[in-house]
Amino acid sequence: MAEAKSPSGVSKVLNAAWVRPFLFLVVIVAAWDLAIRLFHIPAYQIPSPGDVVAVLWSDWPELLRQSWPTTYATICGFLLSALFGIPTAMLIAGSRTVESYVYPLLVFSQSVPKIAIAPLFVVWFGFGIIPKVISAFLLGFFPVVVSAVQGFKSVDPDMVDLARAMQGSRFKVFCAVNLPHAMPAIFSGLKVSVTLAVVGAVVGEFVGSNSGIGYVMQRSIGTFDLPTMFAALVILALLGVILFWIVDRIERLVIPWHVSQRDDIIFAS
Repeated sequence: MAEAKSPSGVSKVLNAAWVRPFLFLVVIVAAWDLAIRLFHIPAYQIPSPGDVVAVLWSDWPELLRQSWPTTYATICGFLLSALFGIPTAMLIAGSRTVESYVYPLLVFSQSVPKIAIAPLFVVWFGFGIIPKVISAFLLGFFPVVVSAVQGFKSVDPDMVDLARAMQGSRFKVFCAVNLPHAMPAIFSGLKVSVTLAVVGAVVGEFVGSNSGIGYVMQRSIGTFDLPTMFAALVILALLGVILFWIVDRIERLVIPWHVSQRDDIIFAS
């Protein structure tokens, strides 16, 4: 009986959500270190994983302190994206007139590089936290709107007509039919938004800042301190993963039925 249960336990561990990405990350780091050794890549071009780990270990308090402004700007920009993005999507999905005026402008706005307009925010709002929040908001806003619009438009019209035939008001029909049906798409947009908000915050810090992970990276590039720059990239990656995980946890609480169906499909494959 013990031999029969052993493969099952191993397979459960290997099928855990975090194991496969972790194993793949280990392979990437090993290939990185092996490539440096085989091709004799100098440290001033690409640092070794050991050097990056050494910087993370020795400078962890400073990196953690510098990560707070970036995290704060990211969260504020992401919350603004959700606060303005979802109502905007409701207006676009509910009115063809609003869609014809607003939606093309939203698409056009995404063709403008945020790094090109970020200096304007510094001119207008100074070197404080506001330019970073705006940059994070601009990058996170569009995915929320697009995903939410698709979610609201994918509602079955027959379901809406049935709810209205049962004497349901427009608001009650929206809360009972439209919103629950669109929630999976909304959370998909929020997951993309929260990771892009990290990028937006760093863009704001590149343009003008004396704190944050973006400032650490810019300072490291100026001094050719590549291990510190790679360590800052690791911090940014961890920040994005943690925020993505938090949004995923919230999704599991809000729409557990959809998450369970999605997990069944993933593990079945």
